[in-house]
Amino acid sequence: MSLVCFPFKVENPEVLIRNIYTAAAHPRVRQVLCVGVEKEATYRAVAAAAPEVHMKTGTRVELLLQDRIGNRRSGKGDGMNTALRYFLEACEDERIHFYDADITSFGADWITKAEEAADFGFSVVRHYFPRARTDAMITWMITRTGFALLWPHTGLSWIEQPLGGELLFTREVAEALVQDERVQAQSDWGIDTLYTFSCVQHGFRTYETYMPQGKAHKLYGKLTDLRTMLVECFAALQNLRGEAITKEALHRVEHPDVVPNGITEKLGFDLEGTLGLLGEHWTPRQEELLERFPRPVRQEMVKNRQYPRFAFMDETTWMDTYAVLLDHFVFGDDDWEELLFKLWIARVLHYATTVALRGYDYSQRYLHAMIHRYRLQAGLDGSWHRPRRTTRPGQAAPKTRSKKAGSGEKQPG
Repeated sequence: MSLVCFPFKVENPEVLIRNIYTAAAHPRVRQVLCVGVEKEATYRAVAAAAPEVHMKTGTRVELLLQDRIGNRRSGKGDGMNTALRYFLEACEDERIHFYDADITSFGADWITKAEEAADFGFSVVRHYFPRARTDAMITWMITRTGFALLWPHTGLSWIEQPLGGELLFTREVAEALVQDERVQAQSDWGIDTLYTFSCVQHGFRTYETYMPQGKAHKLYGKLTDLRTMLVECFAALQNLRGEAITKEALHRVEHPDVVPNGITEKLGFDLEGTLGLLGEHWTPRQEELLERFPRPVRQEMVKNRQYPRFAFMDETTWMDTYAVLLDHFVFGDDDWEELLFKLWIARVLHYATTVALRGYDYSQRYLHAMIHRYRLQAGLDGSWHRPRRTTRPGQAAPKTRSKKAGSGEKQPG
């Protein structure tokens, strides 16, 4: 039997409660856990609905506020790590599922497919699904790119959705993650990166099951909606640089099925509204920081103060830019975070206008081929693997925060 968890902040109560009913009615689920950030309207709605769910399904619904566990901004990481600790301390179930609270396409088959893979001996089950052509740009341009460049000979960059919040862990995996100080410290959006990395580093068998209906949820407008997630995901990956992966972790992927027209026809974000972001919030110090980057980046990025410029940011230039960011980016520094955001926007806009506009199938082929080219390049270039720290699996990595430009020290994010 399993525990199903829905971490949430502020969601549409109707969607979340419907998903709770779906999970509670599943024959493999003994308990549903909802972990909220605070006692706001969504929390109160779930609390009111829980007794009726229990009465109709016979499955208990537990509602918790997330604990303050990590040392980054308190966010998704604290919520998921709170659930892991509850699972180990208060449950006898052998498996825990995680699902985002806002999935409008959630059904019993999500749980069934994960359980079937776990029955087959896999310790980690990840759901993956088709995404709009310009959706998942943090996954492709930050996480999978970083995994390919830093650990090209491992299975990390082969994982289809390393930032996915739809997961199953066995008790063995949950115990390892709770004992891993790096994972427990990651209280923000970087938790998905840490879960993925730690599971591979520990050698757990992973299966990715395909959900053809996709993950229907609220999409983003301008890319400002993703700024905090971008910064925290990159910082989490940067902090892992130099970590070794010595175990061979078995990884299997279910072959993809048809993709709904509703996904193939979408772009995924407000392209026109995003163009203007390249010219916002420039400071003299950001222009100074650009001196560390390759010539095309130095020369072209600063022109965005007058009009959008991104045609230079092809995949090779992005790889060179990524190397500089890995070496010099400072988490918690306002100017570095804004510059990272603008550089990423330039890369996303280049991809969107030169690749994504050619159609869904072309875009998917390109993105997978791009990651493979990064693997090959990094596999031949030893400079990507310079050791940055000497922590062992499970130890906390050194903090990367520093004082921001100006007076005083602020909390990041």
